[in-house]
Amino acid sequence: MMGVNVTAGIDCGSSSIKVAVTRSWAGADGQILGTSVQRIRRRNLHDVAEAAFAEACTAADVDPKGFDYVASTGDADAVTFATGHFYGMTTHARGAVFLFPKATAALDMGALHARAIKMDHRGKVLGHRMTSQCASGSGQFLENIARYLGVPLDDVGPLSIAAKNIEEVSSICAVLAETDVINMVSRGQSAGDILKGIHLSIAGRLLRLLRSAGAEGTVALTGGLAADVGLVACIRELIEKEQTSTKKKKVANIEVCADPKSILAGAIGAALLGAFRHDQLLKRGKLAPLIGAARAAT
Repeated sequence: MMGVNVTAGIDCGSSSIKVAVTRSWAGADGQILGTSVQRIRRRNLHDVAEAAFAEACTAADVDPKGFDYVASTGDADAVTFATGHFYGMTTHARGAVFLFPKATAALDMGALHARAIKMDHRGKVLGHRMTSQCASGSGQFLENIARYLGVPLDDVGPLSIAAKNIEEVSSICAVLAETDVINMVSRGQSAGDILKGIHLSIAGRLLRLLRSAGAEGTVALTGGLAADVGLVACIRELIEKEQTSTKKKKVANIEVCADPKSILAGAIGAALLGAFRHDQLLKRGKLAPLIGAARAAT
């Protein structure tokens, strides 16, 4: 039925696959019915995508063959049963606006890179900036450091927030940053202090990225690192320092916002964009073959 859709968005990243099932109404956002996040951990991407999709369907109480549209984003090759595909920057912008309606920018903090996205109130991308190829500002780098320190990922943020004696590490190169960490460990510096230094280094790179993209106002944090409370606290700390510094010229105010569903922003955006595309194709009479192919594949 046109105007009321049950759609799924599948966001295939480099470390995890996220799925969101949504019900949408024409002209307005609907609701999230079910979600799933599954780590890849050397598993076959297609198998992980199918498992995450099945888990989200169960959570949403939706028949896997009963979708109006199944949209992929990220690594499209991992989702052979998708109806269509959307570019990741577009889906993160759309998902960010769904989670934070006042957002005018999004900061996607992923496992391998980060990108700052400017958008309008509909989630239309107006411009962007992306980090360089160096991994020192990525989730994978932070995960490697936590593994080296023997710290569970869930403890990284709280340990960082409780740190007292911070020594910032290199923000230029991942190799130099790792060398800094090794030296800190040899000097007996605590894991929390080291992690806070890492967080400040990453936060500095991310804030510069936001500034280069011209972000201002409400910035929605998306991606896996949005759940790292230590990193989010450091970004806010650096923003406050910017605003209170008398040595720097006044810069546009930024307020960063994170949500427990921030990691799902790409999948949510894909599902919502899938609902819109479904209605557009239905109006043009081009939907039936696509839907049949997607349902048969599942």
